Amino acid sequence: MALIVQKFGGTSVGSIERIEQVAEKVKKHREAGDDLVIVLSAMSGETNRLIDLAKQVTDQLVPRELDVIVSTGEQVTIALLTMALIKRGVPAVSYTGNQVRILTDSAHNKARILQIDDQKIRADLKEGRVVVVAGFQGVDEHGNITTLGRGGSDTTGVALAAALKADECQIYTDVDGVYTTDPRVVPQARRLEKITFEEMLEMASLGSKVLQIRSVEFAGKYNVPLRVLHSFKEGPGTLITIDEEESMEQPIISGIAFNRDEAKLTIRGVPDTPGVAFKILGPISASNIEVDMIVQNVAHDNTTDFTFTVHRNEYEKAYAVLENTAREIGAREVSGDTKIAKVSIVGVGMRSHAGVASRMFEALAKESINIQMISTSEIKVSVVIEEKYLELAVRALHTAFELDAPARQSE
Repeated sequence: MALIVQKFGGTSVGSIERIEQVAEKVKKHREAGDDLVIVLSAMSGETNRLIDLAKQVTDQLVPRELDVIVSTGEQVTIALLTMALIKRGVPAVSYTGNQVRILTDSAHNKARILQIDDQKIRADLKEGRVVVVAGFQGVDEHGNITTLGRGGSDTTGVALAAALKADECQIYTDVDGVYTTDPRVVPQARRLEKITFEEMLEMASLGSKVLQIRSVEFAGKYNVPLRVLHSFKEGPGTLITIDEEESMEQPIISGIAFNRDEAKLTIRGVPDTPGVAFKILGPISASNIEVDMIVQNVAHDNTTDFTFTVHRNEYEKAYAVLENTAREIGAREVSGDTKIAKVSIVGVGMRSHAGVASRMFEALAKESINIQMISTSEIKVSVVIEEKYLELAVRALHTAFELDAPARQSE
């Protein structure tokens, strides 16, 4: 008998009909002999509706009270699913984050889990009940309701799996696994049978929206096997695990991620003196703007050009900060570009194969795509290109690294 934590997202419980379907799926797993803990999100669109209600009352949202409001969405779905299970003769009980006692810090709207009291859940499992837990929420040491931020139900699922030492944490969503890239861009994209935590973390941070980054970090830290599955289609999904051995026998690159939400800023003619990078990026950081890629070039006249990327939503704010910095340090000019995109190749196979970056650059060169910036890590290479070439670049790289070929069978 396995202990499985299953998490169902907002689209999976978006209507009574879908909640009934989830109940049928849970019943089948229970009949197969598994112990089950189910974690639910609110119905799709419900959290946004609740936030909009709060905004109708005041523009100055109070973080503590906002958590009280938005946490009610999951309370509805856990009660409905539990009733649907009981109707089917499956013993079940629902708990809010407070009732389980998912203890978090006091950072309202973006709390982090500190500890989980698993005694109540274990007692119910021992009595043969399916335990249904509200995702996305917890309670701080003062008894205040807290929420974990967008996508926090994934984190709840993984954290419960870690606390209970579950055999697997299954994330049910509207895709049937993790793909080599977005199938809407490359129809030949393949579903991966297995991917490492490291690769998934890179894919998630680089634009793949399948899993929330924090949940992957949590799973990697506590070595919780994660599986991404489709809510309403049968299939093996994608297993996310710490094991690299089998992955090393697979193609060098596991996937291609991309992000359209990038903007580039350049400050030219900066005096090349010690501490210049801090003088430029210090005010950006102080304005709470996150910087992604950075390139610095020193010219022959002892000045430097400094280029970095930010999220496109932060572009105007960052540009204004940079103009002010340019005046203060005597730089020549500031320029920017919002029509860029980042494309990244990811794979643990890079560790044991040389020439991966040059193969990437060759594939882009064949399509006459100019590379503006490059960033590398042990298992990824990212480039910034013109946004209009994004889909062409992804397709070219997918072919160059043979990702649209049939998956090789393991020995």
